[in-house]
Amino acid sequence: MSTLQLSLAIIGGLVLALIVAYNTWTSRRNAPKRALPTEYDPAAEPAQRLEPGFDAGATGAMPPSDFHGLDRGPEPSEHTVDAGDALQLPVPPFSSERRPGLDPLIDVIASLQPEHVVSGDAALAALPPTRRAGSKPFAIEGLNEATQQWETPAPGQRYQSFQAGVQLANRMGALNEIEFSEFVVKAQAFADAINAAPDFPDMLQEVARARELDQFASDHDAQLMFMLRARQAAWSPGYVQQNAARLGFVAGAMPGRLVLPAGIQGLPPVLTLGYDTQAALADDPEQSAIRDLTLSLDVAQVHRSEQPFARLREVAAALCQAMDGVLCDQNGQPLPAMAMDPIAADLELLYDQLDGRDLSAGSVLARRLFS
Repeated sequence: MSTLQLSLAIIGGLVLALIVAYNTWTSRRNAPKRALPTEYDPAAEPAQRLEPGFDAGATGAMPPSDFHGLDRGPEPSEHTVDAGDALQLPVPPFSSERRPGLDPLIDVIASLQPEHVVSGDAALAALPPTRRAGSKPFAIEGLNEATQQWETPAPGQRYQSFQAGVQLANRMGALNEIEFSEFVVKAQAFADAINAAPDFPDMLQEVARARELDQFASDHDAQLMFMLRARQAAWSPGYVQQNAARLGFVAGAMPGRLVLPAGIQGLPPVLTLGYDTQAALADDPEQSAIRDLTLSLDVAQVHRSEQPFARLREVAAALCQAMDGVLCDQNGQPLPAMAMDPIAADLELLYDQLDGRDLSAGSVLARRLFS
C-alpha cells in the first residue's frame, strides 16, 4: 500500500469517526432530559393523588401502614403535656366563609313545609335519584329540629321543615325555563312523599335573575393559561415531575397533571401544571419527549390571599430557568416579563369587583358559580 493510499485510509477513518461522534452527540443533545437520581425524590415514588376538590370537607385518604415491629413510643400514661406548652401549640387555620349550602344569592329556593316532623331516614328515601335539574345542581336541605341548622338530610335526625334549591347559573349558562320546570317537578315529588306543602317563587323572575347573574359571571370569569416551551432538548415526564416537585407540586387526579395545593387542605389547587397525557401513559415514560407544558390558574376558584398570580410568575420563572424553557402565551408566542404586569393589575380590579358582589374568589359561592 502506497503512502497516498495509507493517508487516504487514515483520513477516511477519521472522517467516519467524526461522523459517528457527531451523530452520537446530536442524539444525546436532542434526547429528552431525564430526572436526576437523588437520595429522596418524591416524584420517583408512587404518588398519592391528593388533588383537592371543590368541597371544603373533602380530604385525601392516608395510605394503610403496617406498625408491626415498630417503636410506637411511650404509652399514653407515660406522656404528659404541660398546660403552658399546650397553649403554644399551633392553631389550625379557620375559615370564616359562608356555610356551604343553599344561598339565595346564587340559588332558586322553594320552601317545603311538612305537616309533621320528618325523620332523616324518610327524607333520604324521598330524595330524587339525581341531584341535577338539566345542567344545574339541585339540592334539598332540612331544618334540624335539634340544632336549628339547615343541612343535608341525615339518618337518625328529625327535620321540621325543608327547602329545595337549584343553582341560578354556572359555566354551562343561566337557568332556563325547562330547567326551572324540572326543578319544580323534582321538588314537588319530594314534597308529596313527605306530605309537605311547597311554595315556589315566580319562574319568570327567577329566570331573569339567572340571566343577570350569568352575565355578571361571564364578564368576571378569568382562567389564565400560559405555555412553557423547551428551548432545545425536550423533557421527560420524570424530569418535569422532579423539577415541579421542588416547587411544591404533587400528582393530580389525571395522568399528565400536577397541582400546587392550597394552604388549606380540601380547597381547589392554586395552580395546575399539565403536559401530554400520552407521554405520561407511555410504556417507558422516560423515552417520551415533552416540548411544552401548560401552567394554568382558575382565578375564581382560588382566594386572593394565596397570591396565585404572583406564585404563577414565580413558578414559571423557576421552571424556565431550571429546565431551559421560555414562557409563552397559549399560541406559543414568547412573553416578555413586562407583559405580566398589566395582567396583575387587571386581576386586582377583578378581585375587588367579585368582593363587591359577595362572590369573593375562592369562596364557596364563587367556586359553585364558576364551575
